[in-house]
Amino acid sequence: MTLTVLNVAYPLAPVGPDAVGGAEQVLSMLDRALVRQGHHSIVVACRGSSAAGTLVETPAETGVLDETAKSRAQRAHRAAIAAARARWPIDVVHLHGIDFDAYLPGDGPTLVSLHLPLAWYPPDVLRPAREDLWLHAVSEAQQKTAPLGSRLIAPIPNGVDIDALNEMRSRRNFALVLSRICPEKGVHLAIEAAKRAAVPLAIGGQIYPYQTHVQYFADEVAPRLDRRRRFLGPLGFSAKRRLLNAARCLVIPSLAAETSSLVAMEALACGTPVVAFPNGALPNVVEHGRTGFLVNDVDEMASAIKASADLDRETCLGEARHRFSLDGMILAYMDAYRALAEFGASHSGSRAAQ
Repeated sequence: MTLTVLNVAYPLAPVGPDAVGGAEQVLSMLDRALVRQGHHSIVVACRGSSAAGTLVETPAETGVLDETAKSRAQRAHRAAIAAARARWPIDVVHLHGIDFDAYLPGDGPTLVSLHLPLAWYPPDVLRPAREDLWLHAVSEAQQKTAPLGSRLIAPIPNGVDIDALNEMRSRRNFALVLSRICPEKGVHLAIEAAKRAAVPLAIGGQIYPYQTHVQYFADEVAPRLDRRRRFLGPLGFSAKRRLLNAARCLVIPSLAAETSSLVAMEALACGTPVVAFPNGALPNVVEHGRTGFLVNDVDEMASAIKASADLDRETCLGEARHRFSLDGMILAYMDAYRALAEFGASHSGSRAAQ
């Protein structure tokens, strides 16, 4: 079955191989896989995005990301989705944004990936009434947090391109943070831990122009930076790979319930251990004392950063190869696309016959 799949990004974040966010990276990997397998991939995303298939651009918001900007972007997405569905015979619409309900098509086979903590979604959207609207978590740990009455299909776990990530590179004595810069990601705690460990820290990340994010960087992150703790800004894939392969460890100081932590999987794919708070799915990604350390406070994080150099790199890589297969993720999504497309075709035929 040759498919035409319309992937829809969060309206305020560009997608492509150099995308910062996990949801955007997953969308980009699916887009490339669809094209590679001979399907028609269409991507609705804001200006600044790139796609292996057909890109349908919406305007990029360049000012402060407030409610007015978000509403404007959502309207543009609704129009773009409607135009794409009118132009091409779409088999499946796949939505990735936390605000998917603002531009959800009213009918037709639709898949929604819930990339963020389920508590961040309005409870009603997790109970779809339509049979052709399927929602799924991206890990078993996230699925277990679903509110009573939620209707989710089986999780589709994330995976990473291990062969593309791993490269031979000499290890250097620095810790690394790769993250959006916002309060719930706790970047300031990683800086404090690195200082207590007397280890240099490199921070790669995007500061989106939400007022709270900009204020957080100004108040909590920037004052803690020094010559040995540096903010590098957003990083493309090549720079991210270089740093992940060279770092002594990746630090994840997130205060939120991480749904999957793609970046932890990427680190392990580079043979780099992970030091993290045990929030959300991270205890299912990091094996304490073997592929990293799960810590409870800044002092423990500092000790773990120092101890991370003693962990075996091949063990980390082997765990990534065994557990975080990109091929497995792609296969699961393709199966979901085909099942949804077949469901939609059979039910549209039934309705036509009535």
